[in-house]
Amino acid sequence: MNLEQLRSFVEVAQLGNFSRAADRLHLAQPSLSRQIASLELDLGAELFHRARGGSTLTVAGDSLLPLARRMLADAESVRRELSELAGLERGRVRLGATPSLCISLVAEVLSDFHTAHPAIELHLSEQGSRRLLDELAAGELDLALITTSGPTAADRFAIAPLLVEELVVVSSAAEPPVNAHGTIRLQDVAGLPQVGFSSTYDLRRTTDAAFSAAGLHPEVILEGAEMDAVLRFVERGLGVAIVPAMVLIDRPGLRSVRLRQPTLTRTISLARPTDVAPTAAVGVMQRTIARTAAAFAARSGATLRPAGSA
Repeated sequence: MNLEQLRSFVEVAQLGNFSRAADRLHLAQPSLSRQIASLELDLGAELFHRARGGSTLTVAGDSLLPLARRMLADAESVRRELSELAGLERGRVRLGATPSLCISLVAEVLSDFHTAHPAIELHLSEQGSRRLLDELAAGELDLALITTSGPTAADRFAIAPLLVEELVVVSSAAEPPVNAHGTIRLQDVAGLPQVGFSSTYDLRRTTDAAFSAAGLHPEVILEGAEMDAVLRFVERGLGVAIVPAMVLIDRPGLRSVRLRQPTLTRTISLARPTDVAPTAAVGVMQRTIARTAAAFAARSGATLRPAGSA
């Protein structure tokens, strides 16, 4: 059995006529007939009832038809994937990420990927982790960089932890340091004027829970801002903010101090659906993300480390 035989079989089955199928396939009718006869011999069953008015499927032919279509579709998928892999000359990657990752890790990932593979179409969804998982489940994304996952995520997604990142307190580099010791307690942060994130942010829920668990009520002078706006407000001296350490890379206008009692961390993971095999382009994007994450960990020191490391 080979693909040419299956393609001929499907064409005859669809048209119900050997002559028209031969024309469609650009074959001489005797050649098409020999392919079908050889396939029937291999399978040990007749596939068509042949008559002057046309050809109809036998029971065996009817059983083979959906299998043949699936095998031809799989073969085309393999051909397409290998073509992409040979040079990634076409394809699409739909990536989702949280806002804090979009202005740090994802910016470098997409820059490196696009430089290496400019023909690949890129789509980005910037959402909270819960919404990203919903989009992944709905087939709207190929990959998602998340910082939280729901209780059933492991059943529906393949989730690979990449980095463990500390949350740090940032202030304006133009202002005096908020603490001279290099670390600051959460209870001391609560007494400083703060710029707060939107309530939809995973980060906001994490810090609110930490303050609540410690019985603290932070002094929030402005809330509801997005990540880039929070960083700009802090740079201008409006207050401090608790942010992921990664967002400080290449931001000389900010000064950071590490938290203690307690230390707050988050795990950054890469999620993809378990029921869809990644395309060649998506596979290359996964490797680009992993490589860039490792580079970020090396640049950030103790506040950012590979997941699973001590």
